[in-house]
Amino acid sequence: MEFIIMKINPVAFAIGPIEVRWYGILIAFGIVLAYFLAQREAVRLGIHQDFMADMLIWAVPIAIISARIYYVGMEWNVYKDNPLRAIEIWNGGIAIHGALIGAFITAYIFTKRRNVSFLRIADIAAPSILLGQIIGRWGNFINQEAHGGEVSRSFLENLYLPNWLIEQMYIEKLGSYVHPTFLYESLWNVIGFIILIIARKFNWRRGEMFFFYIIWYSIGRFYIESLRTDSLYLIGDLRSAQVVSIIGVVVGLALIIYRRMTVKPVERYLDK
Repeated sequence: MEFIIMKINPVAFAIGPIEVRWYGILIAFGIVLAYFLAQREAVRLGIHQDFMADMLIWAVPIAIISARIYYVGMEWNVYKDNPLRAIEIWNGGIAIHGALIGAFITAYIFTKRRNVSFLRIADIAAPSILLGQIIGRWGNFINQEAHGGEVSRSFLENLYLPNWLIEQMYIEKLGSYVHPTFLYESLWNVIGFIILIIARKFNWRRGEMFFFYIIWYSIGRFYIESLRTDSLYLIGDLRSAQVVSIIGVVVGLALIIYRRMTVKPVERYLDK
């Protein structure tokens, strides 16, 4: 049986010579939606209405720069002979872990300068970060990147995926279908997002929503990374995303245990 493969054009529209791609649109949409979710919750909890916007102005560009620095650092052999290529971010090459590290450091410094609890803001933002990642992964889908190894069409059909998604998982240069790892991670993050939204009502200890985010995302990323074919490597077959994920789980659990043993009185999510 033959199938007609219909591809989604990664270019949404063009303004003269400038191409606007779906990837950029989805990333921007994810950031905006994540901001509004965090902003609404922050105002509800008594945070100044301009706080999140002010922080985002710094966090977003620094996250993009750090995502590029992380990627170039991991792929330095590609760039060492022509370092100027490192600034060609329009040719692709960013890493979500680099973006998260840059954003977290920026948020930490920003909250300290504003004399606001970093963990309180991080708890508020945790579901929003997952929401942004959920939407952003669909940019990888349209670009046919961040996918896994080869699978059969019947494998994808047995996952009850719609035909338009299955067709986009056919990579012409490979001549085969591939694991939709973008979808696995997106769905994993949807579950984490729902858990965190529900957790708000249970008034977890301060910091534990943020630590849960780190642990949850790291567990999912560790397993999904093993299916991907575009991993960044530290040494030999050691995948950097899996190493960072292990560190994330260990640090997240250690901080929960440490704070439960030492922080008195107990501060909770809804506390001012």
